[in-house]
Amino acid sequence: MSRAPLRVVITGASSGIGAATAVAFARQGARLVLGARGTAGLDDIALRCRGAGGTADAVPVDVTDPRAVADFAADARARLGGIDLWFSCVGVGVLGKYQDVPLADHQRVIEANLLSHMNEAHAVLPIFLAQDRGTWVNMISIGGFFATSFAAAYSASKFGLRGFSQALRGELSKNPRIHICDVYPTFVDTPAIGHAGNYTGARLSMPPGSLAPETVAKAVVRLARHPRNTTVLGAPALALKLGQFAVPNLSAAMMNGFMERWSREAERGEDGSGTLFDPPSEPSGIEGGQRRPEQRRAAAAAAGATALGAAALGAWLWRRRR
Repeated sequence: MSRAPLRVVITGASSGIGAATAVAFARQGARLVLGARGTAGLDDIALRCRGAGGTADAVPVDVTDPRAVADFAADARARLGGIDLWFSCVGVGVLGKYQDVPLADHQRVIEANLLSHMNEAHAVLPIFLAQDRGTWVNMISIGGFFATSFAAAYSASKFGLRGFSQALRGELSKNPRIHICDVYPTFVDTPAIGHAGNYTGARLSMPPGSLAPETVAKAVVRLARHPRNTTVLGAPALALKLGQFAVPNLSAAMMNGFMERWSREAERGEDGSGTLFDPPSEPSGIEGGQRRPEQRRAAAAAAGATALGAAALGAWLWRRRR
């Protein structure tokens, strides 16, 4: 017996991971409602989804506006006749020493990365409860485990998202058919690097070994049929958790040293808020175009080794304190 097409809502669907996930679901014949700020990128991805074999409605929405999100959710349910999976994939960033970045930019990061996901969960959970089933996928990132120097607001938002998901899972523990799924990729080669706010004085670029957006999309699609609480991509999940518990400040200090050196030595760039406050006027697509696949395995291994080393060091120090 063939399965009914999945009914999927994706926010942040106009580029990057959200766009890749929309196309991946479309290849399975899913019925999609896609949301984002910019109509140009949204229309582009909706067209790609239809070409891939799915149906897709592009619905512009500002997810930082709770009323707009509630209306968007009601509209999506009406269009689809229900919602099987909702993927909250809106995310922005700004790089620079905390005091050098305008406070308005920091606030925008918190609104887009944390409060928007909370708005979306608040809108979709009543739908899931009425259906007695549904999956909410919360895009977080490895930044939910390790604080990122030069991105303090981003770190605050990602740590907040991890705690938010854990709290929701507790509240929904008596609803076994409703799932809260977190996704934690390492660096992903998307257009976001060109959209980010930047106050470092250097031109932003992706580190070696960044994941392809399609890798993350494949993991999200799997969650529709096989939900799980935590999905980590690009590094071992257990090592990240142990490292965060054992030596929470070590990785941030190491990152700070790297970022200070990088900002001094990298090619010069122009400071500004990027697309934090206004969407791109043209479609951005899925890939960022900076990935070097031949280095991906080495970088993933290095990330895992770093996390494992931090965890081991922390465990040793903890035993000595005893």
